[in-house]
Amino acid sequence: MTDATAPASPRPTVALVHGAFADSSGWNDVVGQLQAAGIAVRAISNPLRGITADAAYVASAIRQIPGPVLAVGHSYGGAIITNAAPHAGNVVGLVYVAAFAPDEGETLSDIEDDSKDSVLNTALLQLQYPAGQGTQTAAEFAIDPARFHDAFAADLPEEQAAVMAATQRPVAAAAFAEPNGTPGWKNLPSWAVIATGDKAAGSDVVRSMAQRAGAAITEVEGSHVIMISQPQAVTDVIRQAIDSTTHLQPPG
Repeated sequence: MTDATAPASPRPTVALVHGAFADSSGWNDVVGQLQAAGIAVRAISNPLRGITADAAYVASAIRQIPGPVLAVGHSYGGAIITNAAPHAGNVVGLVYVAAFAPDEGETLSDIEDDSKDSVLNTALLQLQYPAGQGTQTAAEFAIDPARFHDAFAADLPEEQAAVMAATQRPVAAAAFAEPNGTPGWKNLPSWAVIATGDKAAGSDVVRSMAQRAGAAITEVEGSHVIMISQPQAVTDVIRQAIDSTTHLQPPG
């Protein structure tokens, strides 16, 4: 018999983590739809400096959110929630949006090399940033603005993609070369939105990672920035994940 006086299980707060060459504004339409539905949501800034450093930052941000959290990652942000979840302590599920879901020891560079759909490697420009030790610098990547629309956001108007190209945030080369740690998807339920026209991460490798993670997969026609071009479809998957994780407690 159910105790009618027992408090309802808390609904998870949604934590959105953006990927490389982007910022949290890419989630704006999804945030608006979740808020309109009365769902608590936070968009976490991803430093884009490397797997270990970024995962530590995001894990810390998630730990400071009261109650259970549904972590949602786009692109490189998927790798970060994969690594951050085991250290946050309050994550009850993972949603991958055109995102990497790497296994322990894998690098994103190796994953990208296996993709036949991705054109990202041919669209990158190498830049330098201060490494914090005197005049020493380290490599980072940006997408060539002339290639940004076709490689990253082909289903958006060219004018919108041009603004995104001009405001993109470069990602440290270390983010692609650093081995990933223990993946959160091994102990957490997961969902995945596969963008069928993803030429950045690559639809093929995104799909294979989601299948390996045992994620509930939804395929949506669109580009790598599917949360911008098809925000309703992405929001629907997030709400499905919320419904499935409301009764769950974080592992361990």
